[in-house]
Amino acid sequence: MTAITEVVDLDRRGCIAVLTVNNPPVNALGAGVRKGLRDGIAAAAGDASVSAIVIACAGRTFIAGADITEFGKPPKEPGFHEVLDGIESCAKPVIAAVHGTALGGGLETAMACHDRVGVKAARFGRPEVKLGLLPGAGGTQRLPRVVGVEKALQMIVSGEMIGADDALAHGLIDAIVAGDLTAAAVTFAERVVDEKRPLRKIRDIEDKIAAARGKPEIFAAFRKSVARQTRGFKAPEHCIRAIEASVNLPFPQGLQRERELSAELMASPESKAQRYIFFAEREAAKIPDVPADTPAKEIRKAAVIGAGTMGGGIAMNFANAGIPVTVIEVAKEALDRGLGVVRKNYENTAAKGRLTAQDVETRMGLITGTTDFAAVADADLIIEAVFEEMPIKKEVFARLDTLAKPDAVLATNTSTLDVNEIASATRRPESVIGTHFFSPANVMRLLENVRGAKSSKTAIATAMAVGRKIGKVPVLVGVCHGFVGNRMLHQRGREAEKLILEGALPHQVDKALYDFGFPMGPFAMGDLAGLDVSWRIRKGRGEKSAVADRLCEMGRFGQKTGAGFYTYSADRTPSPDPEVEKIILEVSGRMGIKRRAISVDEIVQRLLYPMVNEGAKILEEKIAIRASDIDVIWVYGYGWPVYRGGPMFWADSIGLKVLRDRMLDFQREHGDQWKPAPLLDRLADQGKTFTGQ
Repeated sequence: MTAITEVVDLDRRGCIAVLTVNNPPVNALGAGVRKGLRDGIAAAAGDASVSAIVIACAGRTFIAGADITEFGKPPKEPGFHEVLDGIESCAKPVIAAVHGTALGGGLETAMACHDRVGVKAARFGRPEVKLGLLPGAGGTQRLPRVVGVEKALQMIVSGEMIGADDALAHGLIDAIVAGDLTAAAVTFAERVVDEKRPLRKIRDIEDKIAAARGKPEIFAAFRKSVARQTRGFKAPEHCIRAIEASVNLPFPQGLQRERELSAELMASPESKAQRYIFFAEREAAKIPDVPADTPAKEIRKAAVIGAGTMGGGIAMNFANAGIPVTVIEVAKEALDRGLGVVRKNYENTAAKGRLTAQDVETRMGLITGTTDFAAVADADLIIEAVFEEMPIKKEVFARLDTLAKPDAVLATNTSTLDVNEIASATRRPESVIGTHFFSPANVMRLLENVRGAKSSKTAIATAMAVGRKIGKVPVLVGVCHGFVGNRMLHQRGREAEKLILEGALPHQVDKALYDFGFPMGPFAMGDLAGLDVSWRIRKGRGEKSAVADRLCEMGRFGQKTGAGFYTYSADRTPSPDPEVEKIILEVSGRMGIKRRAISVDEIVQRLLYPMVNEGAKILEEKIAIRASDIDVIWVYGYGWPVYRGGPMFWADSIGLKVLRDRMLDFQREHGDQWKPAPLLDRLADQGKTFTGQ
């Protein structure tokens, strides 16, 4: 065995050369890997005793993509295009042996090879679009040639992975092999040599793209099919244009068009924002005073108190991860109803082809329902998900204190309440932590973990580790009313109500935020969540909302009652309601407010600037560790468009001085609730940013 570089070795198995990449943890395409591949291919090509070359990877995966540590830094030689050209132009057969995942640059590498084999569990994908980019090393030109235009569009624009069976069916790989992968690839290579198969360069394959030539309707239909999911994003359309180039241009010119489109995306604010969130998500896992090696408690069994919408959804997360979970409810009827909803959710997913019937039964088998509170006794993690009322939550935790085993982690799913007060109901506040799931809990990816004053490092490490295990994006925050997300949301809600009293209508406010990129505006969101939820919270805090309280008093709780700020058809399609407009006008008149036309720009500023200002206060109070944590919370928990990077990143992109000065205008017009936060004021004066961009 010869070491080509510190991360690539060259070995011989008979007449077959084997290049092995060993760059843990995911064999990323760093400079050492690129050089090793380039020089290893050249060395094997120049050895007369070598008949073919296998590219394989050590560890748990094939090349999983680019080396993210090189992002934003000056390029290092050799360039990736040079490496791919060396593989594709090699005069001897080059075979990729794929296990784990071949993603992004990893799949580019495999497609530059003349043949590909993979294990049954291998997966293949083009995730670049999720970073606001496109496959920029020939991927948009090669993939359509090998899998066909329709499949390439679906893979590249969605960024989702496909399995080995799908890859084989579409010609992306040539065989699925069992046993030792490298040995099987060597055997495959020997067969290629013995049969004197001609070298198959994907760049030269024309039949699958020729079938789409002169048929622009293929692209038109695809654009229409993805319009809703890709709204506001720049990269999907660029990906489609690049694939169109693969059909309509010769390979070299198509490659040039791909590079032009790729360069546009790389320089775009949308991609900059998406790449920022990519790194911000990873940064959120780092807790300065909780070292990465802090032992987290192993969760062999979980328990959830409450079988309502949140409790059932939380239980599904554990079942999905293969963790047995007990759901505890006071009444049998409520328990049966809650578990029935869980089963229905799973069956609906199965009906869409995303689960098998056996998957449904396996997951339901991991969920045990009971009305016996003592069933918490053997749980390693217990999550309370009862009504958002302090007396009820403290009563639950007092009972847990007497029944849970001494080392159990006790978590509360509160969205606003004081975790320290909840913990005070126990004799072990160090074991208590907030785990704020977002609704629907089985779908939404954010997990806002709330650190109490006495929460132990073990409890924190456990909550963060569990979040990742159940597929969430966990972010650690401190205790204050509403924590980070809902505290900022409260500011938006305050201004939303003022806007409709001053002259805008709910559908106008909602449209302004929808056009900004949110999935829905504040009034549609309130109707979806249930207006009675926030009404209950307001009453608990002695607060009022002139219009929303009036609607609740009328029994208009939103979608679930068929009416809230909007009226809803049987399929829950909203329509503006003249009755609501009448109420708004009455309240405005009673309060002596002179209504006026309000521009879209003012609506957006009035809704979002106070959130940024509150985020600045949250940072200064150390409720959030980093500005990027706030952005992750808003992207994954509240639908902030990822291509705008979160509220703090967005504020930086506007310019903090511009934002601060506009807030001063609003302060003069509307009062001191618009006073800029001290941190915002300082950064604006210093020409600095929240995120360091």
